[in-house]
Amino acid sequence: MKQTCLMIGAISGFIAIGATASQAGDGISSRSANVVTACSRYGNYPCYTAPLRQGAYGKKLELRHGTLIDCERDCKNTLREATVDFWDTMRENGG
Repeated sequence: MKQTCLMIGAISGFIAIGATASQAGDGISSRSANVVTACSRYGNYPCYTAPLRQGAYGKKLELRHGTLIDCERDCKNTLREATVDFWDTMRENGG
């Protein structure tokens, strides 16, 4: 009886681990296909990766703290200007 309980516990543990790994894998694979990575044009900061979301009026980028920004013409350029090259873009635009 003790061996049977141990065997059932071990099998159910493996099943739970497999289900969790499968769910995590599905979430990662679907999410990794919808990301944008932008690197600094000036080389000042490391690259920034953000998930891409579909908004009511077009595509949006989700920044690290949950802020959503609309993609302008090009999502990669929008992300670069809003993050890694923000201050350089402001300086170029006279701001």
